[in-house]
Amino acid sequence: MSKQQRPPHRVELTAQGARVVSGNASPERPRKLNAWWRLVRADKPIGTLLLLWPTLWALWLAAEGFPPWATLLIFVAGVVLTRSGGCVINDYADRWLDPQVARTNQRPLATGEISGTEALIGFAVIMLIAFGLVLLTNRLTVYFSLAALALAVFYPYSKRLIFFPQVVLGAAFSMAIPMAFAAVRGEVPQLGWLLFCANLLWTTAYDTLYAMVDRDDDLKMGARSTAILFGDLDRVAIGVLNGTFLLALFLLGQRAELGTVYYAALVLAALLLIYQLWLARAQQREPCFEAFLNNNWVGLVVFVGIATSYVLDS
Repeated sequence: MSKQQRPPHRVELTAQGARVVSGNASPERPRKLNAWWRLVRADKPIGTLLLLWPTLWALWLAAEGFPPWATLLIFVAGVVLTRSGGCVINDYADRWLDPQVARTNQRPLATGEISGTEALIGFAVIMLIAFGLVLLTNRLTVYFSLAALALAVFYPYSKRLIFFPQVVLGAAFSMAIPMAFAAVRGEVPQLGWLLFCANLLWTTAYDTLYAMVDRDDDLKMGARSTAILFGDLDRVAIGVLNGTFLLALFLLGQRAELGTVYYAALVLAALLLIYQLWLARAQQREPCFEAFLNNNWVGLVVFVGIATSYVLDS
């Protein structure tokens, strides 16, 4: 039978989860490697980058310049692993919801290419490897990593319990900051917690943009988000969150005694955040997603501002 003659795929919900079947009821599964590649979002690195940038901010601020190579490599690898694990547990929790959402109905757990049991085993393996890396640091960093794990597991389920799961995600994405300070300095000073709060605000703002993409589907399925909570005031709320984020970064620059180039970077970051609001002005799916993706440049600009300040001051 040619590709044109094959019966269409459909998603069936079973006691074991969702699976894709063809018109003749025979399962069709692509190679497992490809399915796992998509499950951990290796084909969509935006989440890894949004977790990486604040981690790098923290490492450079904690070390007051280039951090120790070993610590840098541990944290970069940890970012990749924890983001991968976070995607797996998120999709495991949403395996009943994702098949009914346009943006997510082709995810490997939604289609049945990977089973729920396989996903849990994969999650455990990934997080054990990440924990092994953390053990190379110190006790305080290990303690913070356990809190980060708890937040990562709780986040996907928070979408059924509270209207602001984006705040939980923000806390999870921000835990790398105290971990970085603890690994480099053995403590977390006020500067580290100020950066934690700044990143919490920023993450909540950009994940609200992300939630605006799925708002209609979430409303139908009973999922909760800040996009639903804010309603027509979503862009106002995002503007307030991002404005407070920039204020926190300004105060951080003063406390860390960063140079003029850092404040120039904040101006550029502010322009990017304003551009995002303009993109999302009509609350349409594609522009909102484009606005979300634009935050990668915000993270990069702030990092360049921090790193360059230390280079020029050395």
